[in-house]
Parts: sequence; C-alpha cells; structure tokens
Amino acid sequence: MKVLKFGGTSVGSVENMLNVKNIINDGTKKVVVLSAMSGTTNQLVAIAKDIKSNQSSLAIDQISKLKNTYFEVIDTLLYNEALNKETKSYVSEVFGFLTECASGVPSVLLDNQIVAQGELLSTFMFNSFLKQEGVQSALLPALDFMRIDSFKEPDIDYIKEKFQVVLNEAGSADIYITQGFICLDADGEVSNLQRGGSDYTATIIGAAILAEEVQIWTDIDGMHNNDPRYVENTNPISNLSFDEAAELAYFGAKILHPQTVTPVRADSIPVRLKNTMNPEAHGTLISSKTSGDGIKAIAAKDGITAIKIKSARMLQAHGFLKKVFEIFETYQTSIDMITTSEVAVSLTIDDDENLDKILVELQKIASIEVDKNQSIVCLVGHAVVNHQETYKLFQILQDVKIRMISYGGSNNNISLLIDSNDKINTLQRLNNYLFELVPQ
Repeated sequence: MKVLKFGGTSVGSVENMLNVKNIINDGTKKVVVLSAMSGTTNQLVAIAKDIKSNQSSLAIDQISKLKNTYFEVIDTLLYNEALNKETKSYVSEVFGFLTECASGVPSVLLDNQIVAQGELLSTFMFNSFLKQEGVQSALLPALDFMRIDSFKEPDIDYIKEKFQVVLNEAGSADIYITQGFICLDADGEVSNLQRGGSDYTATIIGAAILAEEVQIWTDIDGMHNNDPRYVENTNPISNLSFDEAAELAYFGAKILHPQTVTPVRADSIPVRLKNTMNPEAHGTLISSKTSGDGIKAIAAKDGITAIKIKSARMLQAHGFLKKVFEIFETYQTSIDMITTSEVAVSLTIDDDENLDKILVELQKIASIEVDKNQSIVCLVGHAVVNHQETYKLFQILQDVKIRMISYGGSNNNISLLIDSNDKINTLQRLNNYLFELVPQ
C-alpha cells in the first residue's frame, strides 16, 4: 500500500480537489493524508490569537467569514443534496465549536484544538466528494492513532497498534482518508507536528505500515536545485538520497518538513515528491541510493541569530563547552552551526524566544557578541566536501561577507552564514555558476 499526502494548495479549490481525485482513483488501495485548505490554518491561528487577547467580537467575525467560505466551496463541490446537507451540518458543528471558544474563557489548551479544525474540515469535505463520485473511501481519524511522546517524537509502537485498529474498524475501502499535521501529545491533549507536519504524518504512517512508497504532492515539480521564490532558472532534481533531502529540508527547502525522511529511512521506504497540477512530471525521488558527486542543490534558512562566545581564559578549560551547551539545553534552544577557535566559539540559533535569558547565562562565563538578521546558505550533494569543483564557490563569493563556514561536519553539506540582505544575490550567483559545472 502507498501513502499519498496532499498539501493545502492541492485541496485549496474545487478544481484542485478534482485533480486529487483523478490522481488517487486508480484502482489501488492507499492511505491519503490531507492538509487543511490553503489559508485556513493561518486564519485559525489568527482566530486563536484574538481569543487569547480577549478580542471575542473580532474572532467571531472571522469565524463567520470562514464558515461562509466553506459553505460556498461545498455548494460548488457537492451537487448531491444529501451529502451537501451532511457536510454543511458537520461544518456548522465545527464553527459552532469555534464560536463557543470565542465566547468562553480563553485557554492556552484551546490553541491546538482550534488550529486542528482545518484538517478535520478538509478531510470530511473531501471524503464526501469522493462518495459523491462513486469512490469507495473511509475516514481514519488521526487523533485516534497519531501520538507524540514526552520528547515530541512520534510514538511509533503506539501508532502502529492503533492505526491497525482504526483501519479494521473503518472496514473495506479503496481510499483511506486521514488528517495530516494533527496528533495527541503524551498527556492525551490535542497537539500538532508543527507547520508542514502533514509531510511528517505521511512518512510516520508509511513507516508504521511499511508502505511501498510515500508520495508528497504539492504545487511544484519536486525539489528544485535552488529556491524558485528568489532565483530564476531553477530545475527540479530527479533523485536525492535520504541524507541530501534531510539536509535541504532542515536548512530551508520549504517543500519538505525537516523531519519528513526520518521515519522511513531505516526501512528504505522511498519518498516521491510530485506536482498535483502536473502529475505527469517525474518530480523528485528520495531513496537510500546516491547518484553523482558534487553540489546538487542550494537552500537558505532565514531568521538566524549568530552568537560569538569569547573567553581566552576558559575556552580550553575542561568542561567549558559543556557549560555552554547546557545553557542552550536549559532553554530548549537548538544550535544549527558551530565553529571554534583558540579563544572563541561561534554558533547560530533559529529560535530567539529565550535569547535574552540565554545571553544572561552566557555572560557569566564569557563575553558575548550577537548578530541578528542572518541567513544560512546550505549547499548539498553527495560527498560535496570532496568534490574537485567545491573550492570554486569561495571564489564566486569573494566579495560576500561570510560570517561563518561549516565545512566537513557532514560530507553532504557545506553551510555559509551571511547577512540576510545578501541572501538573494548569493543564491543567484551560486545558481548561475555552480550548476553550469555540476551535471544534474
């Protein structure tokens, strides 16, 4: 069995839903993971924010407008009177819940419940559409089997057991529809896998059922060799290894959730990236195989803060780096890049929520310099650090101020820290030069 995930754009209009139906309705059994309709999650986040800030009237107004939008989609999508009525009844229940939230006492626990409604809406509506079109489909409630543990990692054993129970209870069907993104936490409360988490849901399910393949359907022809939002003349990459894809996803390739390949790589379950609007395109196949050396792709990650920790007296002392890392661990802040010299350690973080507290602790043991508005440019490819052309990238960027370089920590990744104002120019220059040298 295959697992297919479709993002918000893929279910963002009636026309796109028809495309999805045509893609999945090929006579084979499969699990289909859906995101919320495009724009819905952002609106639900805004509603939750208004509720928390006691802006009830504003939240209720947004809820009413969003409900009307869904009713308009239903009227266009579902001409079957019974299914139209049933779906509107369900949608009304969801928006009734949201209205109750807006009218009641704000609670932090409500945030995730509010945001989760987007996936619940899209899956119910799409399942009704499949029934109307004569497709044998069934809903599998993700909150009945998808759970993360106390470390916010997927509880694979639990998921395997519960998914099989839910599957059996659903009965025979050709298409099993479930929600991406949403899950329960270790305490049984509604939670989620963070933005882009529907990709992660798909590969978690793929690992749980030992799927033949996991397919991630979006609105672009696979993973490109550079960011098409900022760079002209980018091209899709035919094949990537799990390591290469993981590096690109972590360092800014928006087409994949950073943890997407983690669940499936141990069992070598391939992940294929496809375009809902152009299903005939090859896309990108991510697998355990490697193909070719040298730089295959470039990604950039914004919102980076660089911290230089300088202490001539303590840097070489036993346990100094341990103290530094313990400070970041205390405030649950991950480190992206790190370089060292005789007297200083430079590192980067992408979450500055606790930056002020971290700096207070660091200043007790060293002097600190902080640079914000930085970007990490990541160059990825198999054995990239050993490739004969790699040195040329430093020539290309000779007049770009590079704050840090991570070279050799991974054979598949070279990372450069630059000022965010230089990002687009850097990406374009690398694209123009490197991909003339490295065959795709």
